Amino acid sequence: MRTALPRLVILAGGLALSSLASAYTVNIAPANPRAVYLRVGDGLMSGGNYNAGGTPVSGGAVNRVLVTVPAGSVGNGVPIAMGTEGSPRLTSDYDGYLFCNPGQIYIGGFYRTTSNGGWRAQPARLLITAPANLVSADGHTIPISEISWTTSGNGDTGPQPIPAGTLSAGQNQLTTFPRNSWRESCMSFTYANQNLVAAGTYDATVTFTLAQP
Repeated sequence: MRTALPRLVILAGGLALSSLASAYTVNIAPANPRAVYLRVGDGLMSGGNYNAGGTPVSGGAVNRVLVTVPAGSVGNGVPIAMGTEGSPRLTSDYDGYLFCNPGQIYIGGFYRTTSNGGWRAQPARLLITAPANLVSADGHTIPISEISWTTSGNGDTGPQPIPAGTLSAGQNQLTTFPRNSWRESCMSFTYANQNLVAAGTYDATVTFTLAQP
């Protein structure tokens, strides 16, 4: 039986710099310390939601998205929606709103600074880093470009602040976060299923990083 199980491990990386509209973007008040915050999937806040004075803290589970391809469908070119392992948190850390739906991965955060000049005024960059392939224990591979995503958010009607895309090898810039803005979307992943591959579980780790400048 030929059954493929592509899986992605989703990691969020934030570079700490010191210690509603049609799509969900919010202006936040300038404050010290200057900081970037990124949550992908699960994440932790201390003291409640951000709009009520909460503070982001490091931690949260590492999330997976996965799909099991039936033996008779492997490589038939019909895309298959990927789901999540377990139950990643679906609510916004900005105000606690139920922003995402089961099977989606939340992505959101902010860049905050009191500076309005020089390099500190430049937007933060949302970067995504991926390997060339998903790899099985036997060394078989699936191109990472077989996995793509769309973005949405409950209650949103306009273009998303986090755009849709397709994974590619290396580090690529996905979008930017202007200073003193909160931006969030919900990612829905799809496996293209274009390759006839050997049975097995194929894994890859993808890292999202919000960096400034």
